[in-house]
Amino acid sequence: MDVGTASRKRAPGTVTGVVVVVSAAAGAFGQDAVIQDFRQNCASCHTIGGGRLTGPDLKNVEDRKDRAWLGRFVSDPLAMLSSGDAYALKLKEESHGAMMPGLPGMTQDRVGALLDLIAAESKLEKSQFAGVQISDRPLTPADVVRGESIFLGRTALANGGTACVSCHPVSGIGWLGGGRLAPDLTKIYERRQGRKGLVAWLSAPATPMMQATFRKHALEGEEILALVAFFEDRAGTAEETHSAGTLLFGLLGFGGTVGVLFLMGRLWRDRLRAVREPLTQSSRVELAR
Repeated sequence: MDVGTASRKRAPGTVTGVVVVVSAAAGAFGQDAVIQDFRQNCASCHTIGGGRLTGPDLKNVEDRKDRAWLGRFVSDPLAMLSSGDAYALKLKEESHGAMMPGLPGMTQDRVGALLDLIAAESKLEKSQFAGVQISDRPLTPADVVRGESIFLGRTALANGGTACVSCHPVSGIGWLGGGRLAPDLTKIYERRQGRKGLVAWLSAPATPMMQATFRKHALEGEEILALVAFFEDRAGTAEETHSAGTLLFGLLGFGGTVGVLFLMGRLWRDRLRAVREPLTQSSRVELAR
């Protein structure tokens, strides 16, 4: 049965009908590919029917702006802002200055597939992109303690993910403060504008490195709550100490390098002496003759 026949035989607005529409619009991308594209590149800042995160809720977004405008904005948001477009500037203001990044490899077909997905999901009673359903219970001191243990890797993640401290520093957790591969998270609670935004960020990481790390090792709901409690506690009591930690790390590296060079010098000195002395003695004998 072709797509057109399937669409005619099903009532408009049913879940099955919506899936068919998305499949037709996705074209060469495939429905699963479009869903994955949205999950990886959009879901950390946007929901569909779950309320505002860093960016606006996208449910029925075409009721607010027409598809032509949305297509231009998704294709190159920076160009729209630079042009002085009033609505683009309004979105930036409502997002407290956060700017939507341009997505690499964006084409008109890809934009169309994403907009079709958003339109189809908007018709559902509950979209799969409505946001992670995590308890809104009050956070406790016990959550803070558990969150710190998870961050430091003392408590293993249920799905086998890497401990945050491997890449990120946070003030107040020790004299080195954590890894240096990724940004300081001391103020991440404030940067993500509180609990809801931070939950979304931890549930659907936006950076390529975090996507690769957690794609098959997603955080559990209670783990996310504990980390949110820990980051909220850090934000309220500490300042970022990334620079001090980096200096200490550099000094330790310099000291280690000097120590290794000194040790190698001692070892090679003895080795060279063992080679030079027989040669010297042989030369003396030859001269004496």
